[in-house]
Amino acid sequence: MSCPDCFSGSEHNGTPKGKMIKLHGLDTYVTEPPEGRPAKGIIVIIPDAFGIDFINNKILADIYAAKGDYKVLLPDFMLGHSCPSWLLANMDGLLKNGSYLAMPYHVFWAMWGFIPWILRNRPGKSFPIVKKFFEDLRGETAGPPATPIGAAGFCWGGKHVVLLADAQHKTADGRPMYDAGFTGHPSFLEVPKDIQRIAVPISFAVPELDNQLQTPRDTDIISRIMEGRPAATKGEVKVYEKVGHGFCVRADMKVDDVAKSAAEAEDQAIAWFNAKLGKAL
Repeated sequence: MSCPDCFSGSEHNGTPKGKMIKLHGLDTYVTEPPEGRPAKGIIVIIPDAFGIDFINNKILADIYAAKGDYKVLLPDFMLGHSCPSWLLANMDGLLKNGSYLAMPYHVFWAMWGFIPWILRNRPGKSFPIVKKFFEDLRGETAGPPATPIGAAGFCWGGKHVVLLADAQHKTADGRPMYDAGFTGHPSFLEVPKDIQRIAVPISFAVPELDNQLQTPRDTDIISRIMEGRPAATKGEVKVYEKVGHGFCVRADMKVDDVAKSAAEAEDQAIAWFNAKLGKAL
């Protein structure tokens, strides 16, 4: 299910360092390690509801490229139908405005922004688009040597990272869709069903105040399943205290604790990919 926190948060300031290209039929933001450093592999970001046009997602891609020395791809999996960024301010008004007179205004615009998005991008409709991109990318980078591929998904994108890791989804030559995954505050997950099907190592970053995954109930279940796996597919779960849904991407950087958690989640993702993608070579 979706939630108000999926469409709220802060828009960040910055200038994206990458460029737009067309890749496997999708408009894609691509960014690479700075100073000409060679890329250790590829990370594909499957974003939150605000998609490829949201500056936070491009800045996060740049951070992954710089911190980890990865080529990072941010494809337009929503085919131009992401949530508009003005929805952030509207949701802020809806959640904080105590005036009953203003409430219908904010509710109307929230529905105006949300309903078209979910109709076009519900997981059952969007997953084939995501899966085909990964299949094509695997084929392009098959080598030898094969390029290791990681997937990082947030909110809406987290569901797709988990679905792609299902053991039934393989490339034509029998490989998984990607080699290692990371997800921050994933939405739409069915616990434990989705987790039991995972056959790829995934690292979860879950906010303590999430209203998508309940802590500790859901996080304990995910942890038991992922940490009980054989070494090749073993995962991890980290719970971030006193932060809510969306903190990995839409953190209010003026709030020290929230900004710190967002930075720690970035480091969690990079450390995970560094540990796992090297083994995929």
